[in-house]
Amino acid sequence: MNWSTPGYESLELSTQLVIGEALNRGHEVEVLDAGSNFVRIRGNGKTEAVMQATRTSADPYISALIMENKKVTKLLLGEAGIRVPDGSDYASMETAEAGFARWKNLGIVVKPNSTNFGIAVTILHPPFTQGSYKDALIEAFRHDGTVLVEELVPGREFRFLVIDGIVRAVLHRVPANVVGDGTSSIAALIKRKNDDPRRGSGYKSPMDKLRAGDEEKAMLRSRGMDLHSIPGAGITVFLRKNSNISTGGDGIDFTDSVHEGYKAIASAAAAAVGARICGIDMMISDVDAAPAAAGYGIIECNFNPALHIHDFPFNGKNRRVETHVLDLLGL
Repeated sequence: MNWSTPGYESLELSTQLVIGEALNRGHEVEVLDAGSNFVRIRGNGKTEAVMQATRTSADPYISALIMENKKVTKLLLGEAGIRVPDGSDYASMETAEAGFARWKNLGIVVKPNSTNFGIAVTILHPPFTQGSYKDALIEAFRHDGTVLVEELVPGREFRFLVIDGIVRAVLHRVPANVVGDGTSSIAALIKRKNDDPRRGSGYKSPMDKLRAGDEEKAMLRSRGMDLHSIPGAGITVFLRKNSNISTGGDGIDFTDSVHEGYKAIASAAAAAVGARICGIDMMISDVDAAPAAAGYGIIECNFNPALHIHDFPFNGKNRRVETHVLDLLGL
């Protein structure tokens, strides 16, 4: 299976996809800065600069700033009547620690106000200790001066890719995992899954390799296992809590099966933050049922969303989403 664009293999895969489609359309492509994945495309009498595949002239600078700030994003989505997790924001460890009594009996998410890729995000299920709550706060405050503590919205996580007001792809993101065969250790199962040629690193492959680092080992310990454990046949063992593809998660295409009502919500969310290209992360209890007030919640809006995860899912159809980016730019 070949997913690279010949001559541009040093660039991120999402950027390669945009370049490949531009070349297919007969356009001229110039790499301005390979390290930043910054290119210029000329065609149809237009010239457009594109950075990292989805940073384009179509989106105003303020929309990226809004999405970068989770507190502001939640405010705008709430004003638009879109459900977001209940929570609080804290500007100091003292005030955040004082909130423990409010959260100790709930499932919560602790996260910095402005990071992406699941960085410093901690999920705590009840009952959790004041010490584990404090540890999560310390980690989050290492990355930002404002930390959010939110209710854990039930359901499965889905990424909606919205381009020009329309949902072009929907992906269910499953945290990094292995499935036991009854004879192989978790370490061996990780290696076997990483042998899939679609897995690599540096955003140059459809999926990222699973890791066996401190977070994965801690996750296993919390379940009474380690890398030498041998899970039973058919038993799924999760290695991380976050579902990011960049940390080894699996993407399952749901574009044709998710209820249309959720697509409408995702489109409305993109409009609320003023974005024409964005990724909406939504928790959904039942993708087949019409949206209900308690059945979903938007946990993030993302500027500069990846494209390649929708073209090369772990399971599902290539959505060729790069075509919609070029259409939006008039190229």
